Amino acid sequence: MKTIYDFTVKGRKGENVSLKEYAGEVLLIVNTATKCGFTPQYDELEKLYRTYRKEGFVVLDFPCNQFGQQAPGTDESIHEFCKLNFGTEFPRFKKVKVNGDDAEPLFQWLREEKGFAGWDMEHPIAHILDDMLTKADPDYKEKNDIKWNFTKFLINKKGQVVARFEPTAKIEVIEEEVKRLLAE
Repeated sequence: MKTIYDFTVKGRKGENVSLKEYAGEVLLIVNTATKCGFTPQYDELEKLYRTYRKEGFVVLDFPCNQFGQQAPGTDESIHEFCKLNFGTEFPRFKKVKVNGDDAEPLFQWLREEKGFAGWDMEHPIAHILDDMLTKADPDYKEKNDIKWNFTKFLINKKGQVVARFEPTAKIEVIEEEVKRLLAE
């Protein structure tokens, strides 16, 4: 059975990073963007990371420019933006594609492991995304591709995908799952 530890990705500076480096930790893998309505989630992600990192929790940030070209710039400029505006300290990797034939293999696997989780329709942007995506593809909910920036995959200490959270998910819901996995 494949796990997250079977993958090697590119670090922000282009170096190979084996995800085996994170063995035994609870991970939250996120595709991010710096010019998105969800960009303020960097604050929530950093707070979650700082709260639980000593217990073995890590956020892994993968910038992605596939949704509305909302992650422009170089890997270094994205990193500087996040540090300056949100004080992020969690690991950030090279910009990736998360959908399509040339998607990063890690994200191909994550999508296969956990399909679309559905929107939290209480979120103010949920209806906008649902309308937009339905117009583009009435069957979009049936497909496992990533729908937008700040989709999150939660990985347990064994390297298995246990949950997918769409960008409209409340951070409190994610935090409860993180705490549960850290206690296992």
